[in-house]
Amino acid sequence: MPDLSATALKVGYVLKRYPRFSETFVVNEILANEQAGLKMEIFALRPVQETHFQESIARVRAPVSHIPDRSRTPATLWALLERAEAAFPGAAARALATGGSADDVCQALAIALECRTRGVGHLHAHFGTVATTVARIAATVAGIGYSFTAHAKDIYHDYGKDTGLAEMTRDADAVVTVSDYNLVHLSKTFPAAAERLVRIYNGLDLDRLGWRAPDPEAGEILAVGRLVEKKGFHVLIEALLILADRGLNQRCRIIGQGEELAHLAAQIEGSGLSANVTLEGPRTQGAVTQAMRQAAVLACPCVVGRDGNRDGLPTVLLEAMALGLPVVASDVTGIPELVRDGETGLIAPTGDSQALADALQRALGDTALRARLSVAGRALMERDFDIHRNAAALREIFAASAASRRHGPAEAEIRGAA
Repeated sequence: MPDLSATALKVGYVLKRYPRFSETFVVNEILANEQAGLKMEIFALRPVQETHFQESIARVRAPVSHIPDRSRTPATLWALLERAEAAFPGAAARALATGGSADDVCQALAIALECRTRGVGHLHAHFGTVATTVARIAATVAGIGYSFTAHAKDIYHDYGKDTGLAEMTRDADAVVTVSDYNLVHLSKTFPAAAERLVRIYNGLDLDRLGWRAPDPEAGEILAVGRLVEKKGFHVLIEALLILADRGLNQRCRIIGQGEELAHLAAQIEGSGLSANVTLEGPRTQGAVTQAMRQAAVLACPCVVGRDGNRDGLPTVLLEAMALGLPVVASDVTGIPELVRDGETGLIAPTGDSQALADALQRALGDTALRARLSVAGRALMERDFDIHRNAAALREIFAASAASRRHGPAEAEIRGAA
């Protein structure tokens, strides 16, 4: 296995948007790679839409290039094709053979040219949607390898159209996914790519998340995440109403923003829970950490959305368990790999508000159980979710890809093409 420092490999990360408030796992990965000495460039394909960002983004040193989107003309496309053809003979034919749209090809050509200028030898994208589509075309043009990480929505969501996941998976040097559940699904769906599929868990910088035993006097339930259907916060509110009917009027804070805000607010008010349940909007990572330090339990009742969208392994669960906060979660996708019922947390069947209420009541009423779950949760984080160890595995993939490509772009072909 080649050494990245010896080959001086530079890797370009292709992301739909950067930065994004909810994608702390991407920032964690970039920071760990930078700390290990990997040279990086970041290519963002769409404008930033959010106004709140995590503090950790300020520590990223990699330059960020925002590639213009949806503002191309035929003249722009032809000019890019001419520049790419001069830099990479045969580029036009290879780009067109990918079947990409004009917008995707334009962005890919721009990235391929930047790779030549900046010495990028491998591309890695997150999510098997537009970022990987563009990375695939750019890598094909530039004659370099690419890999991508498939998470959850990109695998299971019904987009109503072909997103090209089969082609992305076929042509990638490696396909990373974040849970064994996903790995099995992808292996069955794309058997020809099984040898290039690998599970690497999202990780955390555990040095920055010191474990602390849960406060036995704490009684607050905390929930953190985007206010969207798949997070299952409507199920949590139903469970809180069940607890209230049992005489347990627990304080609950829900931190996050999203499209379900009005619906959740109406549900809270209609359930008569407004005195104890609050929607607090987005908070910085520091504020979320402080909330976790003060809470008794984290609730993460994820569900499968009506469109198939679902979570993979929510980062908030990793953060809570690293800090020592006991967790109660649902059994969606890969969550049981992390939250092992009765060992590292408590599990309630997806969408079952009664079972969720029972699990929350059990955790709140048993300080010894919370203490035991806290210790076991941190131990699992240290064993399987250390970002430095997991990012090192990812760098091995990058290095292997670069080592396997010693020829120019004229010899690069789309895998599986006739």
